[in-house]
Amino acid sequence: MNIINKVNIKNFSVGNGELVLMAGPCVIENDGATAFQAVEKLKEITANLNIPFVFKASYDKANRTSLDSYRGPGIEKGLEILAKIKETFETPIVTDIHTAEEAAKAAEVADILQIPAYLCRQTDLLVAAAKTNRVINIKKGQFLAPLQVEQAAAKVKASGNNKIIITDRGTCFGYGNLVSDMRAIPMIQGLGYPVIFDATHSVQLPGGAGNVSSGQKQFVSTLAKAALASGADGLFMEVHPDPENALSDGANMIPLSQVSDLLKICKDIFSIVHA
Repeated sequence: MNIINKVNIKNFSVGNGELVLMAGPCVIENDGATAFQAVEKLKEITANLNIPFVFKASYDKANRTSLDSYRGPGIEKGLEILAKIKETFETPIVTDIHTAEEAAKAAEVADILQIPAYLCRQTDLLVAAAKTNRVINIKKGQFLAPLQVEQAAAKVKASGNNKIIITDRGTCFGYGNLVSDMRAIPMIQGLGYPVIFDATHSVQLPGGAGNVSSGQKQFVSTLAKAALASGADGLFMEVHPDPENALSDGANMIPLSQVSDLLKICKDIFSIVHA
């Protein structure tokens, strides 16, 4: 197995033997009120547990199932909100980009540029993201075998950026279902990249409710614990104060009220694996 290339983010590293959490609501809602509520609570929880934390929220969800679904405030307003969160709470930011033209603008605020799973093979997007010199979090496409993500990472490396994280979010299994093969974690780490496990999108049922996706959030805890037991370097979770009324992905986001208890167990598992 190759040595994992540790990726530095401010005062901590991914792939350095410490559990890292990327978390926040799926999309910025209500002029940022929900995002501020989420980051304040998440910052408190992770500080108490001594877990490095990166706040996640999208300014645009460009891949919603329906044309009528809420997408977010857009890049200008969204980045303004994320910049205020970053300044207020002194937390790193990860947000996804969907076009090459968005990369440089998003990099003015985000510490990590996230490549959405559906877009992980888009060469121009990967190259533009790489050239910002930000950390690049590539979400492995649901349609890729674990080792196939190496080609996406290679495009970033060839563009002069070696700060790469891979996030696994399950693999297509039949129609409208995903399965998480925990072998993917050591396989991708064997390529030399730290691996984050997306515990909430992995329970998504794409298009499962007709014009929107549904999900099985009751399995988030099971998959999160299994991923860390399999050696994952951290977790990605979308959380919300009130998932039932969320404007995007409510079916697989977990309530803020459940995060602390889950992370306590996750940290214990991580500590055992890395003892």
